[in-house]
Amino acid sequence: MGLVLAAGAQAQPSPERGTRVEHEDVALPPELARVLRDYERAWRAGDAVALAALFAEDGFVLQSNRPPVRGRAAIQAAYAGQGGGPLRLRAFAFAAEDTIAYIVDAYGYGDAPSDAGKFTLTLRREEAGAPWRIASDMDNSNAPLRAQGSNPPAPPAQQPAEP
Repeated sequence: MGLVLAAGAQAQPSPERGTRVEHEDVALPPELARVLRDYERAWRAGDAVALAALFAEDGFVLQSNRPPVRGRAAIQAAYAGQGGGPLRLRAFAFAAEDTIAYIVDAYGYGDAPSDAGKFTLTLRREEAGAPWRIASDMDNSNAPLRAQGSNPPAPPAQQPAEP
């Protein structure tokens, strides 16, 4: 099987943080779309077992402001207590070849017109024609960064030396 690549057209980015930067959604092949729809269903149900089952045995979850999580058992534990909301996923680029693929996506909730964040899924399968599993799920929010404190960090010359 040859490389399949698709990317939507990009409009000019909005200067406002937290607003949707328009990307034309792309239609995914059914076997890739299944991953997104299954993820949405499992998230909406708050089903950590079903979410973890979408991942490769040694898959990663790389969420904003959290340490990496690796392996289905750890992924299930990380997702426990999360979910239950009206998650909406949309793809605006992907590529797939034989046993490796990726999808570039945005996520939001309910009918909100803006995306809450963006993510990439790296997918793999044991052999061509086998079901796709998530090898890595990396996401980050569109929310503005919050300041760590009111004082700016000291210039490098004034910072204490590393032990």
